[in-house]
Amino acid sequence: MMKRKGTTYCILIGLLLVVNSVWGQTPEAVLSILENGKTISYDSLEHLIQPLRKDSVFIKTLSDSNKNPMAQSFALNVLGMNARNKSDFKSAIALHQKALDIAQEIQSKDLEVSSLNMIGVAYRRLDEVRLALEYHKQALSIAEKVRPVSVSILKSKAVSLNSIGNIYLVLKQYDLAGKQFEQSLKIEEKVNNKLGLAINYQNLGFIAEAKQKLDSALFFYKRSLKYNHEINSTIGNIICQNSIAQILIKQNKTQEGLNLILSSLPAAEKLGDKYYIGMAKVNAGWAQSKLRDFENAEKNLKEGLQINLENDFKSSISETYSHLSALFEMKGDYKTSLQYLKDKQEYADKVLNEENLRYTADLIVKYDNEKKESQIALLEKENEIVKIKLNQNQRILIFAGVLFSLLAILAFIWYRQRELNTEKSMLKLEQQMMRSQMNPHFLFNSLNSIKLYIINNDKEKAVYYLNKFSKLIRTILTNSQEKEISLQEELDTTELYLNIENIRFTDKIAYSVKVENGINPNQIKIPSLLLQPFIENSIWHGLSNRESNKQIQVNIKHGFENNIVIEIIDNGIGRVKAQEIKASKVSKQKSIGIELTRERLANFAKNNKGEMLLVFEDLYDSNQQPLGTKVILNIPQ
Repeated sequence: MMKRKGTTYCILIGLLLVVNSVWGQTPEAVLSILENGKTISYDSLEHLIQPLRKDSVFIKTLSDSNKNPMAQSFALNVLGMNARNKSDFKSAIALHQKALDIAQEIQSKDLEVSSLNMIGVAYRRLDEVRLALEYHKQALSIAEKVRPVSVSILKSKAVSLNSIGNIYLVLKQYDLAGKQFEQSLKIEEKVNNKLGLAINYQNLGFIAEAKQKLDSALFFYKRSLKYNHEINSTIGNIICQNSIAQILIKQNKTQEGLNLILSSLPAAEKLGDKYYIGMAKVNAGWAQSKLRDFENAEKNLKEGLQINLENDFKSSISETYSHLSALFEMKGDYKTSLQYLKDKQEYADKVLNEENLRYTADLIVKYDNEKKESQIALLEKENEIVKIKLNQNQRILIFAGVLFSLLAILAFIWYRQRELNTEKSMLKLEQQMMRSQMNPHFLFNSLNSIKLYIINNDKEKAVYYLNKFSKLIRTILTNSQEKEISLQEELDTTELYLNIENIRFTDKIAYSVKVENGINPNQIKIPSLLLQPFIENSIWHGLSNRESNKQIQVNIKHGFENNIVIEIIDNGIGRVKAQEIKASKVSKQKSIGIELTRERLANFAKNNKGEMLLVFEDLYDSNQQPLGTKVILNIPQ
């Protein structure tokens, strides 16, 4: 048995070597490898076909060949996505269904999950909410059971979560949607999938826009656009440009928004996706109507309406009618405006009936029945209570008083227990943070340095170092007793920590703090011991592997909605290189300081009823060489 496994392993290794040797060769050469009957993993298959995805002849040939069912299923999904991008959703579903049948026949979980997700996406674009949700949940259920977890399964889980979030968006369940996007975003960060990051930031922007948090929405849309630029995604750029334009229009920067929309329209038309062409036309018409360019506004809105009607984009049709109604009202044609308003309401009702109500109809009927039964039971109970009150009024009052007192006591105990649990959780976090701050390696190394100065009879340096060290320990102990301290106190502690690190090393670290005008660090409250884990991370993972000119800069700025933004920028080797170096070391001690800080920030934001944001951004020069790392902290005040 072991011999057979070893042989199979050698065959796979040999095949991967062959695959690598033909990378970039002709479609015929790749087709020859795929049709030789040997087994290949899904991830290897994806890497092999990826450069040829746009070769329609090659993909069609592969989809028609049954010599390699896995490659055939993969190719059918590619054809399905191409059809979806041209708004031919029925053809897309048929192709993905065929790919799903093959995947289930050969028992490939990677392909099965991918195909289910693709079918769900197509149904979602058709506003078939219930079917879309069923397919995505089925995909997610299968993916969560797969062991070991491959990269493709992780990506598929992220797609499922993102798509389920999009369905919740249609149903206006923004909090539920946000939770799905955040889970998806974590996976995309783990696999470094920039496309997935772009999509999830776009969706988080949509939620912020729906909640009228326009500055937050603009922030998320711009981050999405940044990732779309990096991967050169035409469709992603179109979506982001239109989303940013909508925010600009709402902020009364209409001409700027219109320019952005019009610049995206040729790309949408070249792409051929009717959905995004219609979206750009409608957005352009909306902006032109606000600018009172009625002729062009009517032209674009009607062209967008025609595209949406031809493709049965119900939500988009309803939105277009709404803009047309507003346009004709501004023109003084109230009769036409009223008709468009009626058309808008008709399609809005269709969306509800065909999406929301179709999905929840059974639940609503069940709820109504239970409600009626509950009301009947309540009436019967009330009648019974009335009878009891008439006969035993005094006993009922006594019983009610005792019961109320008991419930009040229980409620107080429950409330107090909840408060104690919260305090216990916070104390645990603070203790863990304290242990993280009092890093044993840092203490040991510092004491060794003092010991070395004493041995070398360098009393002056030993005393100076010891004074700095004791002051830092005293500051950490003092600050750890406070839940919140001023930003200035935290900056002083951070500077003291860096002074000690600079004493220990001959290569000095240039440290600077830049505070934006109008900000008083003494008046800003933040969780105690907040910045040191990020500074330590910069030193040991970014700057320790740099030979000279080591720099750390802290910028303090105004954020949106009166929040404070703290940026910690180093010119180290970057997270990717640091991770490679860490992976090559024998000791792989896991740092918990950052995760603890994230949790403490989340609790701090919750108590201040604000939004917490923690973002790590890799910095690159024009040649895509790493320039360092930027940590962005958005702290509510």
